Amino acid sequence: MNDKYTAQASTTEAAIEKGLKALGINKADATIEVVQEGKKGFIGIGQKDAIVVVKKTNTKEAVEELLSKEVMLGEEETSTIKPSEKREEKKTLKKDDAALNKKDTTESIDETKEINKASSMNETEKNETKKVEVTKKEDQFNEQDEAAVKKVSKYLKTVATKMGVDDVSVNVKRDYNRVKFSIETKDAGLIIGRHGKVLNSLQTLAQIQMHQEADNKLYAKVDAENYRDRRKKTVEQLATRTAEKVKRTKRPVILEPMPAHERKQIHRYLNRFGGVQTHSEGKDPHRYLVVEPLKEEEFTL
Repeated sequence: MNDKYTAQASTTEAAIEKGLKALGINKADATIEVVQEGKKGFIGIGQKDAIVVVKKTNTKEAVEELLSKEVMLGEEETSTIKPSEKREEKKTLKKDDAALNKKDTTESIDETKEINKASSMNETEKNETKKVEVTKKEDQFNEQDEAAVKKVSKYLKTVATKMGVDDVSVNVKRDYNRVKFSIETKDAGLIIGRHGKVLNSLQTLAQIQMHQEADNKLYAKVDAENYRDRRKKTVEQLATRTAEKVKRTKRPVILEPMPAHERKQIHRYLNRFGGVQTHSEGKDPHRYLVVEPLKEEEFTL
């Protein structure tokens, strides 16, 4: 469970309540840092949400209580056995341990042989399974799927034409159950839109058409002028700059709303960075990403 939560709301008090509710604690059990005060603005102009960081404060007591319990459980009770009885008991235990060790060694060797044998069989089975899966993937694209791809390609060209783009062609590339539609035109900017919003909408429409027409489950990807790869690099650069800023200032940074696949891209990309963590807030299409300092472990059990 997280011990810290970054909350955003129209007022500071509302943001604090949101953070306390998310952590399931009372105000008395929390420390609150106000990152940004909320501003009402004038007729909606200049309005800013309040941003606060709510942290639990009772983590240390819980750990100390756990440690004290473990120490109490580990204490030895006063022995009532006589020294001579202890010596005899130790001798008996040594004999039993020697016998058990010999038995365990024999059983361990037998188990190792069985594991190696099973591992070899599993490797063979895996190879056979992979061959079957590849064959299935190659065979699953049937005539109905081919017809669906052609229909979607024609559909995208029609939509582009109605958008005022005349010199348009659609190239199709298939990789098993993934189909990429590359739209080529001199007016690629109209097809892509700001931050790829038009392109994302076209991809959604293409996926809906594909789902309705194809026999198998196929995934559509719509691109223009290799925008997807260029946008991926831009998003990764944004993630890097944001992570470095968070690590330098020790304060959370809220990014502008972006599509789900780009939020996931930043989530995965920043997993390789130490010292920061990410989570999403808000509702689509205004859902945004929060990048904040990673909680440092204060105790080691």
